[in-house]
Amino acid sequence: MSSERHMVAYVLKQRFKFIMMEEWLVQEIEIEYKNLLIKEEFDRLFGGLAFPEYPDVQTNHYFETPDFALKDLGCALRIREKEQAFTLTLKEPSTDGLLETHDTLTPEEAHNWLNRAGTAGSSVIKRLTDKNISIEDLLYFGSMTTKRREFDDSSLVFVLDESTYHGITDYELEIEAASKTDGEQAISKTLEDFDIKKRATPNKIQRFFAAMPGR
Repeated sequence: MSSERHMVAYVLKQRFKFIMMEEWLVQEIEIEYKNLLIKEEFDRLFGGLAFPEYPDVQTNHYFETPDFALKDLGCALRIREKEQAFTLTLKEPSTDGLLETHDTLTPEEAHNWLNRAGTAGSSVIKRLTDKNISIEDLLYFGSMTTKRREFDDSSLVFVLDESTYHGITDYELEIEAASKTDGEQAISKTLEDFDIKKRATPNKIQRFFAAMPGR
């Protein structure tokens, strides 16, 4: 694994959810701190913290336009598949971190999205339209499968990920917090306690596209 993939991140994410009465729009802003790991660091965290023995498995399916218009706007679009449930999510910058807009899809609707026939997902489509991005221009670029373990500790959520994409496997620690202060303290203490180096880390979709053959 190259040094670029041994990167770890700090991404602000303050979590809240709200529902707009007229269209059941679910959005959230989250505060989280991420740290890419080497395998030895992953093993130390797995053995030293209260992560469950068996992971949940999820697959992210990623979309972009041919000219990477979403990336230019700082946005990302994915369908997350987990236990036969499908969620369409648009991530975009906000003043407090990342704003996420979600739509629940049926398996048939998700299949249509993967085959350039997506029409469901009214909340996400509206956000894309506001950015002058047509769903007809979106292409499906592929997927990343993640084995995820997590546990709650007071106001914190600790997440340990093992992700596979383009023949690469990487490892990542993520801590979600109710406040920036709590998150900074938790990530600093965890990395110090387990002798893990702080690294600058791109998010999953950035790593996915950076590793694409020919890029």
